[in-house]
Amino acid sequence: MISPLDGKVALVTGGSRGIGAAVALRLAEDGADVALTYRQDGERAEQVVARVKAAGRRARAVRADFADAADVRAAVADTVGAFGRLDILVNNAGVGRLGPIGELPLEDVDQVLAVNVRGAYLAAQAASEHLAEGGRIVHIGSCITERVPFPGGTLYATSKAALTGLSKALARELGPRDITSNVVQPGPTDTDMNPADGPNSAAQHGFTALGRFAEPGEIAATVAHLAGGAGAYITGASIAVDGGHAA
Repeated sequence: MISPLDGKVALVTGGSRGIGAAVALRLAEDGADVALTYRQDGERAEQVVARVKAAGRRARAVRADFADAADVRAAVADTVGAFGRLDILVNNAGVGRLGPIGELPLEDVDQVLAVNVRGAYLAAQAASEHLAEGGRIVHIGSCITERVPFPGGTLYATSKAALTGLSKALARELGPRDITSNVVQPGPTDTDMNPADGPNSAAQHGFTALGRFAEPGEIAATVAHLAGGAGAYITGASIAVDGGHAA
């Protein structure tokens, strides 16, 4: 049986854990060869690579600091050099800093905007040179771009909201090449950075209509839909996978 993404190559940034790892594995299950980037934990990245290979797909881990423009461009070039093509970019790499606007130091502002905004922009810029006709770009945003139910989220919300503008503009610019660009807006998701049993989990449960965290695989399923043939006529969209966070 032919899998939906047979013959495709995907690059998942920040793919060593959490949502990124789930996306890398789901795309591999659907038939794609996968490159994933990581910044620090090479061991965990290689564990994801091993699982992708166990699914019968090619995989590689690429160390890249998405605050470093050269690293971003090199990650795209490495993927194309290793696999010979690029069909899917998932812009998942990101950092978060929460706190009152008057207390966030400039260093935090610069880092969050460098990784979450400039890094995503540069990855899309570099990928656009290689994406084949019918290519896909999926950006991982956040539910707090639609509803910010607590104070202290100015910087993170700003950075994730920027992805909506980037994605819509890319949809227009790359549409003539049959390349789509969309944003997935996850709600609270059970990862090691924000565990479902963590100290702030009860409040986050209450912000959703379903009263629970998402599993990373639930986010990955929507990414896979957008990356496959069924997502061919979806572009410039922001898709909430947030358990009713914005309801």
